[in-house]
Amino acid sequence: MTVANHFELLGSNGAARLGRLTTPHGVVRTPAFMPVGTIGAMKGLHWREVRDAGADIVLGNTYHLMLRPGAERIAALGGLQKFTTWNGPMLTDSGGFQVMSLAQLRKVTEQGVTFRSHIDGAKYELTPERAVEIQRLLNSDIAMQLDECVRLPAEPVEIERAMQLSLRWAERSKRAFESAPDGYMLFGIAQGGDVPALRHASARGLIDIGFHGYAIGGLAVGEPQEVMLAMIEEVAPILPTDRPRYLMGVGTPEDILEAVARGVDMFDCVMPTRNGRHGMAFTRHGQINIRNARHQDDPRPLDEESPWPAARNYSRAYLHHLVRANETLGAMLLSEINIAYYQTLMRGIRAAIEAGTFEEFRVATKEGWAKGDIAPR
Repeated sequence: MTVANHFELLGSNGAARLGRLTTPHGVVRTPAFMPVGTIGAMKGLHWREVRDAGADIVLGNTYHLMLRPGAERIAALGGLQKFTTWNGPMLTDSGGFQVMSLAQLRKVTEQGVTFRSHIDGAKYELTPERAVEIQRLLNSDIAMQLDECVRLPAEPVEIERAMQLSLRWAERSKRAFESAPDGYMLFGIAQGGDVPALRHASARGLIDIGFHGYAIGGLAVGEPQEVMLAMIEEVAPILPTDRPRYLMGVGTPEDILEAVARGVDMFDCVMPTRNGRHGMAFTRHGQINIRNARHQDDPRPLDEESPWPAARNYSRAYLHHLVRANETLGAMLLSEINIAYYQTLMRGIRAAIEAGTFEEFRVATKEGWAKGDIAPR
């Protein structure tokens, strides 16, 4: 059965790609970074700030939402967009990674995964069919197949077992998704750890099944950056050029820049808000630890040229004070500054690809990070 395509490749510059993904809740400009609203909320931010920062799409988590408030309850309340008031495109992951990393007493079988909730110990079963059902109840624009993610390093035999199981689950996920309304999408997830031959086999198997888009999973789970980039180089050229490519759980601004250079279109990571809660700011000068004592008497803003007001208007001394005093406002301001920086980076990437100057942009951006922050006179 032919799978409808909702992605338009608008241009390229080297391997970097400029595109547009049309969803039932709006258009996503790619390359795109998806802020992570794990349980239907962006930690420390209001949805309007996420929208104003320039995000086209956000991510919700199947595992957490199925535990509370429950997929059926969200469906009865109108779906995740209405429930949260985001009202824009939303991708939900399948919950597989969280089951492997958070759940207690989990057991993986051919049928699926049984586990006990990390919240109250209640027993659940997550199968490929149930994962798709939950995501349809949530009304996410893009659903993900259930897969098994293996933390690296791991033995090749274990990586292959999980990869083959994920391929079989991919087939079942696709069958379960066939009744979804037109316009909604299901992405397959290429696994294979750090073994090129297994990555190739996984990608080709998913293409044979056929999906609306393709994700590269099982990276940024403990391996060095060079291994992650090498695996992208193995997988991306195999994936169909007319479908979106999503690198799951990545990552730092540098990871994103390098992955775009290798043909990736979509990203997500908790880093902007998580680091913000711990006093770290992402800027064009690189990452700044505002907790450091050298900021306590510094009247300068984080970045006087930032398009985001909070990065221009608050002094480093004030942000330092808020963070050191454990004032909630400090975490909120740094989180929104970080989300805004990621979106500014994505806008710059898209503009550079369109202008045919992506390589120059990549070099200049990395040079700005390498120079670091300039101490006050």
